[in-house]
Amino acid sequence: VQLQASGGGLVQAGDSLRLSCAASGRTFSRYNMGWFRQAPGKERAFVAAISWTGNTINYANSVKGRFTIPRDNDKNTVSLQMNSLKPEDTAVYYCAADNWGTRASVAKTSYDYWGQGTQVTVSS
Repeated sequence: VQLQASGGGLVQAGDSLRLSCAASGRTFSRYNMGWFRQAPGKERAFVAAISWTGNTINYANSVKGRFTIPRDNDKNTVSLQMNSLKPEDTAVYYCAADNWGTRASVAKTSYDYWGQGTQVTVSS
C-alpha cells in the first residue's frame, strides 16, 4: 500500500486542522492505521491509531480529548482531526499502515508502510 499524507500548514494556537492520508490499493480496509509525529531534534512519536475494524482506537495522552482519527474505508482514507492545537503540536506528521491482526498499535515497529509526512506548525 502507498500512503499520501496532506493537510498540514501553519495555524495559530487554539485553531483546528485536519490531516488526511490517502491510500492506494484495494486492501486498505484491512490495514490498521496510525499517525505519528516528529518534532525537530526528537524521535518519531505515536499520536493516534485505529484498527481496520474501527473498533479499537488509541491516542497519546498528549492529544487525548483534542484529536480524533476517523477512517473511511470506502474512500481509502484515514484522517487526523486536530482541535485546540498547541505550539507543542508542531511537528511533521506521518501516517502509517499496519498489516497484522486487528489492533491500534502505539509502536512504530508495528507499521509496515509510511507516508511522506506533512508539516504542521502551530504559532503561539
